[in-house]
Amino acid sequence: MARTDIQPPTHAEDRDLVPRVMVRAMFALVLTVLLLVTWARVTGQPVTYTPPKGAITHDRQFHLSGDMAGRATVTGLDGTIIADLSPEKGGFISGVWRVIQRERTKHSVAPDGPLTLVRYDNGRISIYDPSTGWSADLMGFGADNAKAFARLLAQ
Repeated sequence: MARTDIQPPTHAEDRDLVPRVMVRAMFALVLTVLLLVTWARVTGQPVTYTPPKGAITHDRQFHLSGDMAGRATVTGLDGTIIADLSPEKGGFISGVWRVIQRERTKHSVAPDGPLTLVRYDNGRISIYDPSTGWSADLMGFGADNAKAFARLLAQ
């Protein structure tokens, strides 16, 4: 006769748990990182993770507008259209526009101020919003996304 009233175990067996040595190794790693960061802050170690700055080789000021669907329009300070990008082509540029709009809202400044796009002699490209002080090194978003803004410098 088969027994069907056997209850499944309500807790894991010891052999199914994470080995103690792995748990201890994890805590040792976390403690080591915490100690290293504390040491760096207390001794005033310089910040070394910032991208290298170079000399500005080219810059351009422009106005950026977009929408939530991904469309982006880039115009010069004189109102000439530099680029009118469809949602398929303007996704990243429109994403940057959304970030800039959020920053401008946080700082309570006009939403339509000019931006500055800068190329350095080391090949890096960054965008800067003078009205909020916000900037981003575009190389951190991948080569394809940086090229989207590099095309704006070339035009």
